Amino acid sequence: MRCPYCKANNDKVIDSRTSGDAAVIRRRRECLDCNRRFTTYETIEELELRVIKKDGARVPFDRNKLRAGIRKACEKRPVSQEQIEELCRRIEAQLNEMFDKDVSSQFVGNLVMNELRKLDPVAYVRFASVYREFKDVEQFLEELSPLLNDRSAGNGGRPGEAHGDGARRG
Repeated sequence: MRCPYCKANNDKVIDSRTSGDAAVIRRRRECLDCNRRFTTYETIEELELRVIKKDGARVPFDRNKLRAGIRKACEKRPVSQEQIEELCRRIEAQLNEMFDKDVSSQFVGNLVMNELRKLDPVAYVRFASVYREFKDVEQFLEELSPLLNDRSAGNGGRPGEAHGDGARRG
């Protein structure tokens, strides 16, 4: 494995752990050249799932793209890298379980929003604002309304609990 810091291809595995369902192996590695540590994740390569975009184009599902979008939404929020990885793992597992070949980008986006809503309400609103391409303040407020209602309903400000899976509009 190439070191992300010095780019050397000389490391040793310090620790390996499996996820709860043993679908992912997390490995802590140490570069033998620069002595810095980094984490890698190993997953089973499955049949390639394709995402059907809004324009009808079919593109391969890209976990890195999913992770980048979630990471951007969680920027400067109290969300750890491990939580983001776990979220990506859960979403990818759900998609692979539910679909054999093709899934709509709309379904993927809604799934990400549902998961982010449970994890961090600010990250959820950030992702929704980009994903739903809000055109005006009214659309933004419409998205915030259920979150504010959850909070005022007294469930400790934990969005998603009062609305089940959080699935709304399509």
